[in-house]
Amino acid sequence: MNRNRFLRLMTGTAMALTLGLPAMAQTEYPDRPIEMIVPWGAGGGTDAVGRIFAQLLQEELGTPVNVVNRTGGSGVVGHSAIAGAEPDGYTIGIMTIEIDMMHWQGLTDLTYEDFDILAMVNADPGGLMVSADSEYQDAAALRDAIRDGGAGAVKGSGTGQGGIWHLSLLGWMMSEDIPVENLTWVPSEGAAPGLTDMVAGGVDLVPSSLAEGRALIEAGRVNALATMSDERQALFPDAPTINEATGSDWTLSVWRTIAAPTGMPEEARAKLVAAIETAYNSETYQSFMNERGFGLLWAGPEEATRIVAEDDTNLGEVMKATGLAKE
Repeated sequence: MNRNRFLRLMTGTAMALTLGLPAMAQTEYPDRPIEMIVPWGAGGGTDAVGRIFAQLLQEELGTPVNVVNRTGGSGVVGHSAIAGAEPDGYTIGIMTIEIDMMHWQGLTDLTYEDFDILAMVNADPGGLMVSADSEYQDAAALRDAIRDGGAGAVKGSGTGQGGIWHLSLLGWMMSEDIPVENLTWVPSEGAAPGLTDMVAGGVDLVPSSLAEGRALIEAGRVNALATMSDERQALFPDAPTINEATGSDWTLSVWRTIAAPTGMPEEARAKLVAAIETAYNSETYQSFMNERGFGLLWAGPEEATRIVAEDDTNLGEVMKATGLAKE
């Protein structure tokens, strides 16, 4: 073979390989497993939402979606793992309302702005619950008792000191111009032990989501006086909104979003958002949430980010006003 023919042959081969490279290199997202980080322990509500979504996204995207529980630091460890991951679309996670609290508490510098919020898929409004034999039979009577009773007159429980349900009650009290020192907060490991204590007569009220008191409400042992939402809840149609009951504009829900590190490729982001919306609207997800009494709320990226930002501001104001924020 003469030299010129050899060079032409090699040049043609190189061009063919070069022209073929993009087709070979371009792989459609996703082409490998996705990791779903859950910042809370296995068996809880956030874990349940994460696992059902992982299952549905796996079906929708055609690739494994593996749930990894990254616990610790009051949610800081898991949230940091989501925000700090490679922004390639292969790490997503469940971001919870604690992201709007932990930086005010001085636990981390991380805020919602360190995430790409893809959707909000669940929200459980706070509420006001008392035992069935309580002297307070409506939210207005409860409000008046807290306002007029003086320091420490009424006891509440349902979470730790400075936890989300404590803040929800303080926020409502502030909206009603009630001195926050009129409340004695009894820390608990969560709503369930707080409700048990209330039914036993240890505390006067629990301000957690009505869903967490559902069994006791249906058993006639707990009365739901109000919901901290804009509209009445379908599962508790007899419980008025706070606005209906007392005229307060205070609202607060414990929500869960699906989030990712910022800077994802647009193709991956668009596919994830579309797949999340399809999963949310599926009969499987709707039934799963309704059976467990979890609140259903869909908000796309922009609306979800607005809700998260608004709650961050509101919770910060409550924490600063009540000395629960680290300046």
